[in-house]
Amino acid sequence: MSIKRVEIRIPEFCLIALVGVSSSGKSTFASRHFLPSEVVSPKSGLSLNSPGEASKEATFSGFSGLKDIIHKRLSQGKLTVIDANNIQEDARHSIVKIAKANDCIASAIVLNVPESLCQERNKKRLDRDFDTHAIQRQKQLLDKSVSKLSKEGFRHVFVLEDLESIDNATVSRTKLQNNRREDQGPFDIIGDIHGCFDELVSLLSKLNYEITGTDMNTKVKAPTGRKVVFLGDLVDRGPKSPEVLRLVMNMVENGDAICVPGNHDVKLMKRLKGRNVKIAYGLAETLEQLENHSDEFKVKVAQFVESLVSHLVLDRGNLVVSHAGMKASYQGRSSSRVRNFALYGDTTGETDEYGLPVRYEWANDYQGQAMVVYGHTPVGVAQWKNRTINIDTGCVFGGQLTALRYPEKELVSVDARKEYYLSIKPFKENDLTSD
Repeated sequence: MSIKRVEIRIPEFCLIALVGVSSSGKSTFASRHFLPSEVVSPKSGLSLNSPGEASKEATFSGFSGLKDIIHKRLSQGKLTVIDANNIQEDARHSIVKIAKANDCIASAIVLNVPESLCQERNKKRLDRDFDTHAIQRQKQLLDKSVSKLSKEGFRHVFVLEDLESIDNATVSRTKLQNNRREDQGPFDIIGDIHGCFDELVSLLSKLNYEITGTDMNTKVKAPTGRKVVFLGDLVDRGPKSPEVLRLVMNMVENGDAICVPGNHDVKLMKRLKGRNVKIAYGLAETLEQLENHSDEFKVKVAQFVESLVSHLVLDRGNLVVSHAGMKASYQGRSSSRVRNFALYGDTTGETDEYGLPVRYEWANDYQGQAMVVYGHTPVGVAQWKNRTINIDTGCVFGGQLTALRYPEKELVSVDARKEYYLSIKPFKENDLTSD
Protein backbone atom coordinates (compact mmCIF):
# COMPACT_ATOMS: atom_id res chain seq x y z
CA MET A 1 0.00 0.00 0.00
CA SER A 2 1.49 3.34 -1.05
CA ILE A 3 1.89 6.11 1.50
CA LYS A 4 0.17 9.38 0.72
CA ARG A 5 2.84 12.11 0.71
CA VAL A 6 2.17 15.81 0.32
CA GLU A 7 5.02 18.21 -0.39
CA ILE A 8 4.42 21.73 0.87
CA ARG A 9 6.77 24.20 -0.80
CA ILE A 10 6.79 27.62 0.80
CA PRO A 11 8.87 30.72 0.09
CA GLU A 12 11.90 31.19 2.34
CA PHE A 13 10.34 34.44 3.54
CA CYS A 14 6.58 34.56 4.00
CA LEU A 15 3.77 34.78 6.54
CA ILE A 16 2.04 31.43 7.05
CA ALA A 17 -1.40 31.00 8.55
CA LEU A 18 -2.26 27.58 9.94
CA VAL A 19 -6.00 27.10 9.45
CA GLY A 20 -8.06 24.47 11.20
CA VAL A 21 -10.61 23.51 13.83
CA SER A 22 -9.55 23.22 17.46
CA SER A 23 -7.77 19.87 18.09
CA SER A 24 -7.02 19.37 14.40
CA GLY A 25 -3.30 19.21 15.16
CA LYS A 26 -2.07 22.68 14.19
CA SER A 27 0.38 23.08 17.08
CA THR A 28 1.77 19.59 16.58
CA PHE A 29 2.20 20.30 12.88
CA ALA A 30 3.91 23.61 13.63
CA SER A 31 6.36 22.05 16.11
CA ARG A 32 7.22 19.31 13.62
CA HIS A 33 7.99 21.55 10.65
CA PHE A 34 9.05 24.94 12.04
CA LEU A 35 11.43 26.30 14.65
CA PRO A 36 9.83 27.38 17.95
CA SER A 37 11.08 30.92 17.29
CA GLU A 38 9.18 30.99 13.98
CA VAL A 39 5.78 30.17 15.48
CA VAL A 40 3.55 32.88 16.97
CA SER A 41 0.47 31.71 18.83
CA PRO A 42 -2.31 33.58 20.69
CA LYS A 43 -2.40 30.65 23.13
CA SER A 44 0.67 32.08 24.76
CA GLY A 45 -1.15 35.34 25.50
CA LEU A 46 -4.52 34.41 27.00
CA SER A 47 -4.39 37.35 29.36
CA LEU A 48 -4.96 39.63 26.38
CA ASN A 49 -8.45 40.51 25.22
CA SER A 50 -9.99 37.31 23.88
CA PRO A 51 -12.45 37.36 20.96
CA GLY A 52 -14.62 35.13 23.10
CA GLU A 53 -17.61 33.08 22.05
CA ALA A 54 -17.03 32.91 18.29
CA SER A 55 -14.59 30.03 18.65
CA LYS A 56 -14.04 29.61 22.40
CA GLU A 57 -10.36 29.33 21.56
CA ALA A 58 -7.84 32.16 21.45
CA THR A 59 -7.68 33.40 17.88
CA PHE A 60 -5.36 35.76 16.10
CA SER A 61 -7.62 38.71 15.41
CA GLY A 62 -7.91 39.93 18.99
CA PHE A 63 -4.24 40.07 19.95
CA SER A 64 -2.63 43.38 19.05
CA GLY A 65 0.52 42.52 21.01
CA LEU A 66 1.11 39.45 18.87
CA LYS A 67 0.51 41.50 15.74
CA ASP A 68 3.34 43.77 16.84
CA ILE A 69 5.60 40.74 17.20
CA ILE A 70 4.66 39.55 13.73
CA HIS A 71 5.28 42.98 12.20
CA LYS A 72 8.69 43.10 13.85
CA ARG A 73 9.69 39.65 12.62
CA LEU A 74 8.56 40.38 9.08
CA SER A 75 10.33 43.74 9.05
CA GLN A 76 13.51 41.78 9.75
CA GLY A 77 12.83 39.38 6.88
CA LYS A 78 12.02 36.39 9.12
CA LEU A 79 9.55 33.67 8.13
CA THR A 80 6.64 33.63 10.59
CA VAL A 81 3.92 31.06 11.29
CA ILE A 82 0.62 31.95 13.00
CA ASP A 83 -0.68 29.01 15.00
CA ALA A 84 -4.37 29.83 15.54
CA ASN A 85 -7.74 28.69 14.24
CA ASN A 86 -7.87 31.35 11.52
CA ILE A 87 -11.23 30.03 10.42
CA GLN A 88 -12.88 33.44 10.62
CA GLU A 89 -12.63 35.77 7.67
CA ASP A 90 -11.76 38.85 9.71
CA ALA A 91 -8.79 37.04 11.29
CA ARG A 92 -7.50 36.00 7.87
CA HIS A 93 -8.06 39.52 6.54
CA SER A 94 -5.77 40.82 9.31
CA ILE A 95 -3.10 38.29 8.34
CA VAL A 96 -3.17 39.21 4.67
CA LYS A 97 -3.10 42.89 5.61
CA ILE A 98 0.04 42.38 7.72
CA ALA A 99 1.71 40.45 4.89
CA LYS A 100 0.97 43.25 2.42
CA ALA A 101 2.22 45.89 4.85
CA ASN A 102 5.53 44.04 5.00
CA ASP A 103 5.69 43.23 1.27
CA CYS A 104 5.78 39.50 1.75
CA ILE A 105 3.74 36.54 0.56
CA ALA A 106 0.84 35.20 2.62
CA SER A 107 0.47 31.40 2.60
CA ALA A 108 -2.09 29.13 4.23
CA ILE A 109 -1.78 25.53 5.40
CA VAL A 110 -5.20 24.04 6.13
CA LEU A 111 -5.64 21.01 8.36
CA ASN A 112 -9.12 19.94 7.29
CA VAL A 113 -9.47 16.74 9.29
CA PRO A 114 -12.82 15.05 10.02
CA GLU A 115 -14.93 16.68 12.71
CA SER A 116 -15.29 13.37 14.52
CA LEU A 117 -11.53 13.21 15.08
CA CYS A 118 -11.49 16.72 16.52
CA GLN A 119 -14.41 15.89 18.81
CA GLU A 120 -12.65 12.77 20.05
CA ARG A 121 -9.39 14.62 20.72
CA ASN A 122 -11.18 17.51 22.41
CA LYS A 123 -12.79 15.22 24.98
CA LYS A 124 -9.32 14.10 26.08
CA ARG A 125 -7.96 17.63 26.52
CA LEU A 126 -8.02 18.93 30.07
CA ASP A 127 -7.04 22.46 29.04
CA ARG A 128 -10.25 23.08 27.07
CA ASP A 129 -13.95 23.24 27.95
CA PHE A 130 -15.38 23.16 24.43
CA ASP A 131 -18.72 21.50 23.93
CA THR A 132 -19.51 19.48 20.83
CA HIS A 133 -21.45 22.39 19.31
CA ALA A 134 -18.39 24.68 19.39
CA ILE A 135 -16.36 22.17 17.39
CA GLN A 136 -19.28 21.68 15.02
CA ARG A 137 -19.59 25.46 14.40
CA GLN A 138 -15.88 25.72 13.78
CA LYS A 139 -15.99 22.93 11.21
CA GLN A 140 -18.87 24.62 9.42
CA LEU A 141 -16.91 27.87 9.26
CA LEU A 142 -13.85 26.03 8.00
CA ASP A 143 -15.75 24.26 5.23
CA LYS A 144 -17.04 27.63 4.01
CA SER A 145 -13.56 29.16 4.16
CA VAL A 146 -11.36 26.73 2.26
CA SER A 147 -12.49 27.75 -1.22
CA LYS A 148 -12.09 31.46 -0.41
CA LEU A 149 -8.46 31.52 0.66
CA SER A 150 -6.87 32.27 -2.69
CA LYS A 151 -9.35 35.06 -3.40
CA GLU A 152 -8.67 36.52 0.04
CA GLY A 153 -5.03 37.06 -0.87
CA PHE A 154 -3.19 33.89 0.15
CA ARG A 155 -0.70 33.26 -2.65
CA HIS A 156 -0.14 29.61 -1.70
CA VAL A 157 -2.84 27.38 -0.21
CA PHE A 158 -2.20 23.79 0.90
CA VAL A 159 -5.09 21.66 2.13
CA LEU A 160 -4.43 18.47 4.09
CA GLU A 161 -7.62 16.43 4.19
CA ASP A 162 -6.74 13.50 6.46
CA LEU A 163 -4.31 12.21 9.09
CA GLU A 164 -2.21 10.30 6.59
CA SER A 165 -1.59 13.46 4.56
CA ILE A 166 -0.72 15.41 7.70
CA ASP A 167 1.58 12.74 9.14
CA ASN A 168 3.48 12.31 5.88
CA ALA A 169 3.60 15.93 4.77
CA THR A 170 6.98 17.50 4.12
CA VAL A 171 7.68 21.22 4.22
CA SER A 172 10.48 22.65 2.09
CA ARG A 173 11.53 26.26 1.60
CA THR A 174 12.18 27.73 -1.81
CA LYS A 175 14.23 30.78 -2.62
CA LEU A 176 12.38 33.87 -3.70
CA GLN A 177 12.92 34.55 -7.37
CA ASN A 178 14.69 37.80 -6.61
CA ASN A 179 17.23 36.01 -4.40
CA ARG A 180 20.36 35.39 -6.48
CA ARG A 181 22.83 36.09 -3.72
CA GLU A 182 25.00 33.17 -4.78
CA ASP A 183 25.64 34.83 -8.16
CA GLN A 184 28.67 36.98 -7.43
CA GLY A 185 29.56 38.10 -10.95
CA PRO A 186 31.59 39.84 -12.14
CA PHE A 187 28.87 41.73 -13.99
CA ASP A 188 28.52 44.27 -16.77
CA ILE A 189 25.31 46.15 -15.94
CA ILE A 190 23.75 47.91 -18.94
CA GLY A 191 21.21 50.72 -18.74
CA ASP A 192 18.09 51.41 -20.81
CA ILE A 193 18.62 50.34 -24.45
CA HIS A 194 15.29 51.40 -26.00
CA GLY A 195 15.84 49.63 -29.31
CA CYS A 196 19.37 51.03 -29.86
CA PHE A 197 20.71 47.73 -31.15
CA ASP A 198 23.79 49.02 -32.95
CA GLU A 199 24.95 50.87 -29.85
CA LEU A 200 24.36 47.77 -27.75
CA VAL A 201 26.55 45.68 -30.03
CA SER A 202 29.24 48.38 -29.93
CA LEU A 203 29.10 48.53 -26.14
CA LEU A 204 29.32 44.75 -25.76
CA SER A 205 32.30 44.71 -28.12
CA LYS A 206 33.96 47.46 -26.08
CA LEU A 207 33.38 45.30 -22.99
CA ASN A 208 35.27 42.46 -24.75
CA TYR A 209 32.26 40.30 -25.54
CA GLU A 210 32.70 38.25 -28.70
CA ILE A 211 30.16 39.29 -31.37
CA THR A 212 29.31 37.22 -34.45
CA GLY A 213 26.48 37.43 -36.99
CA THR A 214 24.29 40.41 -37.71
CA ASP A 215 20.99 41.84 -36.50
CA MET A 216 18.48 39.06 -35.77
CA ASN A 217 21.22 36.42 -35.96
CA THR A 218 23.70 38.13 -33.65
CA LYS A 219 25.52 35.78 -31.29
CA VAL A 220 27.25 37.06 -28.17
CA LYS A 221 29.79 35.16 -26.09
CA ALA A 222 30.77 36.54 -22.71
CA PRO A 223 34.37 36.81 -21.54
CA THR A 224 35.23 34.03 -19.10
CA GLY A 225 33.37 34.49 -15.84
CA ARG A 226 31.53 37.70 -16.74
CA LYS A 227 27.81 38.19 -17.22
CA VAL A 228 25.60 41.03 -18.46
CA VAL A 229 22.79 42.45 -16.34
CA PHE A 230 20.17 44.25 -18.43
CA LEU A 231 18.18 46.87 -16.51
CA GLY A 232 15.06 46.77 -18.68
CA ASP A 233 13.43 49.12 -21.17
CA LEU A 234 14.83 47.06 -24.00
CA VAL A 235 12.21 48.41 -26.39
CA ASP A 236 10.42 51.51 -27.74
CA ARG A 237 11.59 54.73 -29.37
CA GLY A 238 14.70 53.24 -30.98
CA PRO A 239 15.01 51.69 -34.48
CA LYS A 240 15.64 48.00 -33.70
CA SER A 241 13.63 46.77 -30.73
CA PRO A 242 13.10 43.23 -32.12
CA GLU A 243 16.85 42.85 -32.65
CA VAL A 244 17.53 43.94 -29.09
CA LEU A 245 14.92 41.52 -27.77
CA ARG A 246 16.34 38.59 -29.71
CA LEU A 247 19.90 39.32 -28.54
CA VAL A 248 18.92 39.73 -24.89
CA MET A 249 16.65 36.68 -24.87
CA ASN A 250 19.40 34.53 -26.41
CA MET A 251 21.98 35.75 -23.92
CA VAL A 252 19.67 35.04 -20.98
CA GLU A 253 18.84 31.59 -22.35
CA ASN A 254 22.54 30.80 -22.78
CA GLY A 255 23.39 31.92 -19.26
CA ASP A 256 25.47 34.89 -20.41
CA ALA A 257 23.02 37.48 -19.05
CA ILE A 258 20.24 38.15 -16.57
CA CYS A 259 17.53 40.75 -16.98
CA VAL A 260 14.97 42.73 -15.02
CA PRO A 261 11.90 44.26 -16.69
CA GLY A 262 11.36 47.90 -17.53
CA ASN A 263 7.99 49.63 -17.70
CA HIS A 264 8.20 49.80 -21.51
CA ASP A 265 8.84 46.05 -21.71
CA VAL A 266 5.86 45.30 -19.46
CA LYS A 267 3.60 47.55 -21.50
CA LEU A 268 4.66 45.75 -24.70
CA MET A 269 4.04 42.39 -23.04
CA LYS A 270 0.52 43.43 -22.06
CA ARG A 271 -0.21 44.58 -25.61
CA LEU A 272 1.11 41.33 -27.10
CA LYS A 273 -1.15 39.41 -24.73
CA GLY A 274 -4.18 41.34 -25.97
CA ARG A 275 -4.51 43.81 -23.13
CA ASN A 276 -5.77 47.33 -23.75
CA VAL A 277 -2.86 49.74 -23.28
CA LYS A 278 -2.20 53.27 -24.48
CA ILE A 279 -0.13 53.33 -27.66
CA ALA A 280 2.30 56.08 -26.74
CA TYR A 281 5.90 56.86 -25.77
CA GLY A 282 7.40 54.76 -28.56
CA LEU A 283 5.20 51.67 -28.36
CA ALA A 284 3.76 52.34 -31.83
CA GLU A 285 7.24 52.15 -33.34
CA THR A 286 7.96 48.84 -31.60
CA LEU A 287 4.69 47.31 -32.75
CA GLU A 288 5.39 48.42 -36.32
CA GLN A 289 8.85 46.85 -36.17
CA LEU A 290 7.34 43.60 -34.89
CA GLU A 291 4.87 43.34 -37.78
CA ASN A 292 7.44 41.56 -39.94
CA HIS A 293 8.17 38.97 -37.26
CA SER A 294 6.38 35.71 -36.62
CA ASP A 295 3.62 35.19 -34.10
CA GLU A 296 5.87 32.61 -32.46
CA PHE A 297 8.52 35.27 -31.82
CA LYS A 298 5.93 37.65 -30.37
CA VAL A 299 4.66 34.93 -28.03
CA LYS A 300 8.23 34.24 -26.88
CA VAL A 301 8.77 37.94 -26.23
CA ALA A 302 5.61 38.15 -24.10
CA GLN A 303 6.56 35.01 -22.17
CA PHE A 304 10.09 36.26 -21.62
CA VAL A 305 9.04 39.63 -20.22
CA GLU A 306 6.34 38.06 -18.06
CA SER A 307 8.95 35.72 -16.53
CA LEU A 308 11.23 38.56 -15.38
CA VAL A 309 11.45 39.41 -11.67
CA SER A 310 11.05 42.99 -10.47
CA HIS A 311 14.53 43.23 -8.96
CA LEU A 312 17.46 40.97 -8.15
CA VAL A 313 19.59 40.71 -5.04
CA LEU A 314 23.09 39.60 -6.11
CA ASP A 315 26.55 38.96 -4.70
CA ARG A 316 25.62 37.88 -1.15
CA GLY A 317 23.30 40.87 -0.86
CA ASN A 318 25.94 43.43 -1.76
CA LEU A 319 24.35 44.37 -5.11
CA VAL A 320 20.72 45.10 -6.04
CA VAL A 321 19.59 45.79 -9.60
CA SER A 322 16.24 47.01 -10.86
CA HIS A 323 14.87 49.24 -13.58
CA ALA A 324 13.88 52.30 -11.54
CA GLY A 325 15.67 51.69 -8.25
CA MET A 326 14.94 49.88 -4.99
CA LYS A 327 14.91 51.41 -1.55
CA ALA A 328 16.39 49.38 1.28
CA SER A 329 13.11 48.33 2.92
CA TYR A 330 11.89 46.71 -0.33
CA GLN A 331 15.01 44.75 -1.21
CA GLY A 332 14.46 40.99 -1.37
CA ARG A 333 10.71 41.32 -0.89
CA SER A 334 7.79 40.39 -3.12
CA SER A 335 4.60 42.41 -3.56
CA SER A 336 2.80 44.53 -6.14
CA ARG A 337 4.08 47.63 -4.32
CA VAL A 338 7.69 46.47 -4.66
CA ARG A 339 7.19 45.60 -8.32
CA ASN A 340 5.63 48.99 -9.07
CA PHE A 341 8.52 50.76 -7.39
CA ALA A 342 10.99 48.69 -9.41
CA LEU A 343 9.24 49.61 -12.67
CA TYR A 344 8.34 53.26 -12.07
CA GLY A 345 10.11 54.52 -8.97
CA ASP A 346 8.19 56.86 -6.71
CA THR A 347 6.38 60.11 -7.46
CA THR A 348 5.29 63.07 -5.37
CA GLY A 349 1.85 63.10 -6.96
CA GLU A 350 2.65 66.36 -8.76
CA THR A 351 3.38 67.10 -12.40
CA ASP A 352 6.01 69.43 -13.78
CA GLU A 353 5.76 72.12 -16.48
CA TYR A 354 6.06 69.41 -19.14
CA GLY A 355 3.05 67.51 -17.77
CA LEU A 356 5.29 64.70 -16.50
CA PRO A 357 5.17 63.19 -12.99
CA VAL A 358 7.61 64.68 -10.52
CA ARG A 359 9.88 61.89 -9.34
CA TYR A 360 10.65 61.46 -5.66
CA GLU A 361 14.42 61.29 -5.30
CA TRP A 362 14.52 58.14 -3.17
CA ALA A 363 18.31 57.86 -3.64
CA ASN A 364 18.80 61.07 -1.61
CA ASP A 365 17.59 59.23 1.48
CA TYR A 366 19.11 55.82 0.74
CA GLN A 367 21.01 54.30 3.67
CA GLY A 368 21.06 50.63 2.66
CA GLN A 369 24.17 48.47 2.71
CA ALA A 370 23.67 47.10 -0.81
CA MET A 371 24.82 48.97 -3.89
CA VAL A 372 21.78 49.77 -6.08
CA VAL A 373 22.19 50.13 -9.85
CA TYR A 374 19.21 51.31 -11.88
CA GLY A 375 18.00 53.41 -14.83
CA HIS A 376 14.55 54.59 -15.97
CA THR A 377 15.05 58.36 -15.67
CA PRO A 378 17.74 59.51 -18.15
CA VAL A 379 20.57 61.60 -16.78
CA GLY A 380 23.28 63.47 -18.60
CA VAL A 381 26.03 61.87 -16.55
CA ALA A 382 25.90 58.76 -14.35
CA GLN A 383 26.80 59.78 -10.82
CA TRP A 384 27.04 57.96 -7.49
CA LYS A 385 24.61 58.99 -4.77
CA ASN A 386 24.54 57.17 -1.40
CA ARG A 387 25.71 53.82 -2.84
CA THR A 388 23.26 54.12 -5.76
CA ILE A 389 23.88 54.96 -9.40
CA ASN A 390 21.55 55.69 -12.30
CA ILE A 391 23.20 54.51 -15.53
CA ASP A 392 20.46 55.46 -18.00
CA THR A 393 22.35 58.11 -19.97
CA GLY A 394 19.69 58.54 -22.64
CA CYS A 395 21.08 56.72 -25.66
CA VAL A 396 17.81 56.87 -27.58
CA PHE A 397 17.69 60.64 -27.04
CA GLY A 398 21.14 61.11 -28.55
CA GLY A 399 23.12 60.56 -25.36
CA GLN A 400 25.10 57.45 -24.52
CA LEU A 401 24.55 53.79 -23.74
CA THR A 402 26.35 53.07 -20.48
CA ALA A 403 27.51 49.99 -18.60
CA LEU A 404 28.78 49.72 -15.06
CA ARG A 405 31.41 47.05 -14.51
CA TYR A 406 30.96 45.35 -11.15
CA PRO A 407 32.77 44.99 -8.81
CA GLU A 408 35.26 47.33 -10.52
CA LYS A 409 32.81 50.29 -10.44
CA GLU A 410 34.10 51.30 -13.86
CA LEU A 411 31.73 53.11 -16.24
CA VAL A 412 32.00 52.22 -19.94
CA SER A 413 29.93 54.09 -22.56
CA VAL A 414 29.39 54.44 -26.29
CA ASP A 415 27.86 57.46 -27.99
CA ALA A 416 24.49 57.25 -29.69
CA ARG A 417 24.78 57.21 -33.47
CA LYS A 418 22.00 59.76 -33.67
CA GLU A 419 19.06 61.23 -31.82
CA TYR A 420 16.37 58.63 -32.48
CA TYR A 421 13.62 60.19 -30.40
CA LEU A 422 13.01 63.74 -29.23
CA SER A 423 12.95 64.05 -25.45
CA ILE A 424 9.99 65.93 -24.01
CA LYS A 425 12.43 67.75 -21.76
CA PRO A 426 15.72 69.21 -22.97
CA PHE A 427 18.20 66.36 -22.97
CA LYS A 428 21.13 66.22 -20.54
CA GLU A 429 19.24 67.84 -17.73
CA ASN A 430 19.38 65.66 -14.64
CA ASP A 431 15.64 64.99 -14.78
CA LEU A 432 14.42 63.86 -18.18
CA THR A 433 11.23 62.20 -19.34
CA SER A 434 10.83 58.64 -18.10
CA ASP A 435 7.26 57.83 -19.13
